[in-house]
Amino acid sequence: MSEVLLKGIKKVYDNKVTAVHDVNLKIDDKEFIVLVGPSGCGKSTTLRMIAGLEDISDGELYIDDKLVNNVEPKDRDIAMVFQSYALYPHMTVYQNMAFALKLRKTPKDEIDRKVREVAEILDITQYLERKPKALSGGQRQRVAIGRAMVRDPKVFLMDEPLSNLDAKLRNQMRAEIIKLRQRINTTFIYVTHDQTEAMTLGDRIVIMKDGFVNQIGTPNEVFHKPVNLFVAGFIGMPVMNFFNGCKLLLKDGVYYAEIRGAEFRLSDFQQKALKQNGQKPCEITCGIRPSHVTIGEGELSAKINVVEMLGTELNIHAVSGGNEVVMIVPTTDVDHNLKMGDTVSFTAKPELIQLFDQETGNNLIWYDQASAEACSPVCRSYNFK
Repeated sequence: MSEVLLKGIKKVYDNKVTAVHDVNLKIDDKEFIVLVGPSGCGKSTTLRMIAGLEDISDGELYIDDKLVNNVEPKDRDIAMVFQSYALYPHMTVYQNMAFALKLRKTPKDEIDRKVREVAEILDITQYLERKPKALSGGQRQRVAIGRAMVRDPKVFLMDEPLSNLDAKLRNQMRAEIIKLRQRINTTFIYVTHDQTEAMTLGDRIVIMKDGFVNQIGTPNEVFHKPVNLFVAGFIGMPVMNFFNGCKLLLKDGVYYAEIRGAEFRLSDFQQKALKQNGQKPCEITCGIRPSHVTIGEGELSAKINVVEMLGTELNIHAVSGGNEVVMIVPTTDVDHNLKMGDTVSFTAKPELIQLFDQETGNNLIWYDQASAEACSPVCRSYNFK
C-alpha cells in the first residue's frame, strides 16, 4: 500500500507569508495525481512537504497510515525527480543510477540487476557508460527517472520534470511517463504548471491558486464541471470564452441565460440544479468552450480579428460586444474564405453554457456538488470544508 493523506496541511514561512492553506487530499494506492496551477500557487511547496524537504507548519501527513511529519526524507521511502535532473556530472549513467543503492549497501549483483532492468524499461541501456554531458535533455530526464526507479519507492514525486524540454521532447516524454506508470504500478504525485500535462497524465487533478485548492477531480470533471471562473479559465486550450454582463432570468418558473440580449432556455438538468439551490435571478458571467461554439447560425454575432488555419480545424479569434471570443471549427463545416473584418453569427447549446455568479465567481450548477465530491470521502471523515 502506498496511500498518502494530507490532512489540513499548511505552510507559513518566517516572514508570515502563507504559501499553502489547509490542503486536504487523499491519494490512493497506485493513483497518479497531478498538482497544477500558475507559478506561486503552492504546488511545489506542497510536494516538498510530502518529500520532507520543507517543514509542515500545521496539519498532518500520512504515508501508509504512518504519520511522517517529523520523519527524515531518507526514511519516507519516496523518490523525487527534479526539474533540473540533478545528475552527478562526474559519474556515468550507470553510476548515477546505482549511487543510492550503494549508499544502502545493496549487494553489487543486485545493484547491477536493478540498474540494467530499469535501463531496459527506459531504453537507456546503450547510454550506461556515458556521462550526463553526452546526453540530450530527454535522455538525462530518463536517467533521473531511472535513478528514482531502482530504489522501488512507495511514492514517486515529480516536480515539473519536463519543463526544461522543448515541445517535441515534452510530448515524447509524456508518452514515456504514461507507459512507465503502467509498468511500475506505484503511486505518483506530479507537479506541473502545464494543464496539457495535467489532463493527459493524471487520474485526478488538484487545481491550486494562491495556496488554496480550488478543485479536485478527474480530467473530465474539471473540464466539463469547473467549480469557478479560475478553474474554467485555467483548464482547456484555447481558454474558455467568458461573456460578462449576462443575466440569469426566471420566467414562469423556467430559467434562461441572457447573453447580449439573446435568451437561452437552459436544459432540464440545469433547471433542476438551479431550482434545488433555490437560485434567484442575478447578474452572471457565461462561459462557452471554443469547441462548443457553432457558427453560421444563432442570435449572437462577432467580428473576426484573426483566422488560424490548423489543417483539420480553424481557430477564429473575434470580438463580440467587447468580449474576446475564440471559436474552434472543423474546416469541413465553414467557409474557408472567412477573413479579418467579417462578421459571423454564432450560438451554443444551452447545456454547454457554464453559469458563474458575477460576485463570487462560483459555478451556479457545479460549485456545491463538485466541491463535495472532490473531498469525498475524506471530508466526511474529517469534517473538511
